[in-house]
Amino acid sequence: MRRSAAIGDIDIVRVLRASTATHGENDVGASGFADANGNNLRGGRHRFRIADTVDMIRGVLATRGRNRAAGEMFFSNSSVRTPKSCGRQVEDPEDSRSPLNGIRVLDLTRIVAGPYCTMILGDLGAEILKIERPDGGDESRKWGPPFFRGTQESTYFMSVNRNKKSVCVDLKKGKDIIYELAQMCDILVENYVPGKLNGMGLGYDDMAKIAPRLIYCSLTGYGFHGPYANRPGYDVIAASLGGLLHITGPKDGPPCKVGVAMTDLATGLYAHGAIMAALLQRSKTNRGQWIQCNLLSTQVASLINIASNYLNGNKEATRWGSEHESIVPYEAFPTKNGYMTIGAGSDAQFIDVVKRLQIPELATDDKFESNIARVKNRTELLQRLRDALQKKTTQEWSVIFEGASFPYGAVNTIREVFDDPHVKHIKLVQEVDHPRTGKVKLVGPPVTYSYATNIVRSPPPTLGQHTLEVLKNILNYSDDKIDTLITQKVDVPTVRLRLRKPKSNKKVQWTQGTVDNENLNKKKSKCCCIYEKPKTFGESSSEDSDDECEHCHGHKDAHKKVLPKAGDPAREGMSSHPGKLFINRLQQVQHKCFYAY
Repeated sequence: MRRSAAIGDIDIVRVLRASTATHGENDVGASGFADANGNNLRGGRHRFRIADTVDMIRGVLATRGRNRAAGEMFFSNSSVRTPKSCGRQVEDPEDSRSPLNGIRVLDLTRIVAGPYCTMILGDLGAEILKIERPDGGDESRKWGPPFFRGTQESTYFMSVNRNKKSVCVDLKKGKDIIYELAQMCDILVENYVPGKLNGMGLGYDDMAKIAPRLIYCSLTGYGFHGPYANRPGYDVIAASLGGLLHITGPKDGPPCKVGVAMTDLATGLYAHGAIMAALLQRSKTNRGQWIQCNLLSTQVASLINIASNYLNGNKEATRWGSEHESIVPYEAFPTKNGYMTIGAGSDAQFIDVVKRLQIPELATDDKFESNIARVKNRTELLQRLRDALQKKTTQEWSVIFEGASFPYGAVNTIREVFDDPHVKHIKLVQEVDHPRTGKVKLVGPPVTYSYATNIVRSPPPTLGQHTLEVLKNILNYSDDKIDTLITQKVDVPTVRLRLRKPKSNKKVQWTQGTVDNENLNKKKSKCCCIYEKPKTFGESSSEDSDDECEHCHGHKDAHKKVLPKAGDPAREGMSSHPGKLFINRLQQVQHKCFYAY
């Protein structure tokens, strides 16, 4: 625990006085260090008095004390909400080596860029509170197939949401919950369209008033200013506008998007670095700040040499496939059974390449003696290299290239990536237990530390899994208050039920009447049990079939295709929550028979 200014002052004065008494001097050398005989270790010519040093340290401590007092006075202002005790159990530094242990993040992000950023913070030990809509949560939860077998849990969502706690809150109705959580958090990350959170009273200016030490990070498509500011932003759109698609793809082919959302990932990485820097600065200023990251700026900044070529050399970029515009050879070459990527960044590496390919005469050819010459004569050189590499398999070349001075590597399929002996050796893939899907394999953090921990601690959460935990343990809400919130549908941890066809050996009882479902004022169907108008109205095709009836539109299979509306209790699977379970009231529906949807 940090000492008060007064205690620190007294302790330092004691130490300096003891040092003075020991050395019998009122001043020491400029180095501030002396040996057992009182001699200055560095022999500095400039000297200063102990009393001056004490005054200087007192001034520093007094300044820090004023900064802390200013923060406390801000919160004590009667017009500002007074924060509660956060109830956070911060581990002793001796017990935890996580760099962000004790840091709490309010995560209002969805899809990829924001969740990727907060996942990195979670890997480093921060507590991530992922705020999700009660009626579906993060959109990427539904981005499939593939889904985990027997569930509607998408593998996409799982890839960027480990080490997080899911809390269901309706931002419009539950704004006060967000305010209270913000006072308990160090960082807020959001990726809404500019202005949307401002309209809810959750923008930076609003949050800074109640939590002045909060670091507020916004990830947007195009930033908060400019002609594109209000556009929604997606990775491939920013990559298109930012030139990445223009330079990606085969030489004479159409533009191609990169296989993964690199613009999203790069934006998440920029945001993570900016947040870490803001945390460091806050330790000096005791104030939070607003960080703005956007996809387009990130993409343009990531053009690096391509941008410099145009800005300084007026050179327009083109697509090169896997080739490199300025280095030859540097590409994926076809082999007898696949592809092998080879790069030669120096003349010495090029000589090694041609010797191992058993065409050493190229090393002494004037047309290929330097990289400039090789770039000029790339067509002829690359054809010679391609002809040589197609004579053997990728595996055979891997053996021949073992120990080479130049970089090389097979173009692996995804299966081959995770079967690669090096990937297995470094144990990058980790396995965790998920409450709904069972075992989940995740690609763990790629960065290791000599002391700090950077690890997978918990699986991606189910929707609303930690709502009760956060409301009770962090905000200290009572059961009665939580019940009230549920009634108001501010926060809805629920168990969702699926209706299923009752099994019976009896045939359906037929009637002659028709029913206008839900008062639709449309053509009447002969089904009185559905919650949503069928896609097609019609008569039963065979009134003698046990699987058909006038009340269920004749075909039970047709009913299964009718999906309930968003928010219908039958729409989602079960959301599990610790402690007491809350069940939405189901409207009473008068019906004679019903089928599962």
